[in-house]
Amino acid sequence: MTAETRPVFFISDGTGLTAEGLGQALLSQFDAVTFDKKTLTYVDSLEKAKKAVAEINACGKKYQVIPIVFDSIVNQEVRDALALCDGFLVDIFQTFLKPLERELGRSSNYSVGVSHSVAPDGQYNRRIDAVNFALDNDDGATIRYYDQADLILIGVSRSGKTPTSLYLAMQYGLRVANYPITEDDLNDDSLPRVLRKYKSKLFGLTINPERLQAIRAMRRPESRYASLKQCRFEVNEVESLYRHQAIPFLSTTDRSVEEISGRILQVTGKRTPAH
Repeated sequence: MTAETRPVFFISDGTGLTAEGLGQALLSQFDAVTFDKKTLTYVDSLEKAKKAVAEINACGKKYQVIPIVFDSIVNQEVRDALALCDGFLVDIFQTFLKPLERELGRSSNYSVGVSHSVAPDGQYNRRIDAVNFALDNDDGATIRYYDQADLILIGVSRSGKTPTSLYLAMQYGLRVANYPITEDDLNDDSLPRVLRKYKSKLFGLTINPERLQAIRAMRRPESRYASLKQCRFEVNEVESLYRHQAIPFLSTTDRSVEEISGRILQVTGKRTPAH
């Protein structure tokens, strides 16, 4: 393993969304470091905590470096057991709740899963519905529900449409479809017919041709699809399409899915579902 790679654990007594969300946001500020990330969910007993400690310690020996551990565990006994690991521990609740308790002058609930219940009623179900919508409307699989979409991401193959759609669904409850722009769609600067009536919902993704070539080569090595010439052609043409049609777009090159999603929300203003 290289010295630049740092193992990271997100550990939770629930789904792990809180630990992952904050941990990923913090790690995104260190783009010069490669992180090997793993999430351990439902660590809600001493036995599970001990197993987590053993896994963390083994990973530290494997990489010959101290693992970073983000945890959002509520139970004090479980937290104490986890604290015995040979890792750099970032206890999310202790770090942020204690100062907040002092400021508010009262104790927090310290309830498992409570971090997900503070959102408005129905948000969990909305997120599940949004994830299902993203899966059903992935890669142009179906277009008959586009009228129900909050956003429709478009872009050439392997430009990051699917992970971004799913992240926006899971984190924000947005219904996001995505549609692949193929070579057949790039004959002129016109939108594919199926997208024209939904132009106000479109957001384009692009990517550096060299980066796209590397990604495609992993999937179909030595193919025309993965050639640098083809990648350059598709990227140049799709960006011309975006400009001609006045469709907002951004490059996914060297950006995390969190940053891509944040920029999309900033440009579109779609922080909450429209329906």
